[in-house]
Amino acid sequence: MSTTPLPNALQTREVVEGLLGREMTVLTGGPMVDPAGPGGAVVAEYVSDQMRLAALVVMDLPMAARAGAAIALMPSSASEAAVADGELTDVLLENAGEILNVLASLFNADGAPHLRLNAVHAPNTSLPTDVAPWVMAYVARIDLECEITGYGPGSLSVLVL
Repeated sequence: MSTTPLPNALQTREVVEGLLGREMTVLTGGPMVDPAGPGGAVVAEYVSDQMRLAALVVMDLPMAARAGAAIALMPSSASEAAVADGELTDVLLENAGEILNVLASLFNADGAPHLRLNAVHAPNTSLPTDVAPWVMAYVARIDLECEITGYGPGSLSVLVL
């Protein structure tokens, strides 16, 4: 069995665009998304069938709010209010969680361990001790600057542990 593959920017963009039904610009080389930064970040943990932590996806608050609004066809003003307030509504967090659930498909390749979404941690909440050290680690990762057409920019980090 091989290791979990790190998806590239194109694969990530195509999955998110397919979910949102709208175009998205993605640039590589963005900053690492830091949950301790302004507004915090949504952190998704992916585990193998043996419950081993194998991957993380981290969305800054603007990305989570804008993607969460876009997938539900909410007006962009709903996401802008969340970004301005520095807090996701329950609906936007749930919608972002649905996107993060589908992003598990990025890690599931032939011969690699099967991964599934295990947990989604809301912005500005404490991360489990087995997750927190990895978020800002220099592991196999891509850090992306994204812009969802009609909704605006945000950042996304994808890590394979």
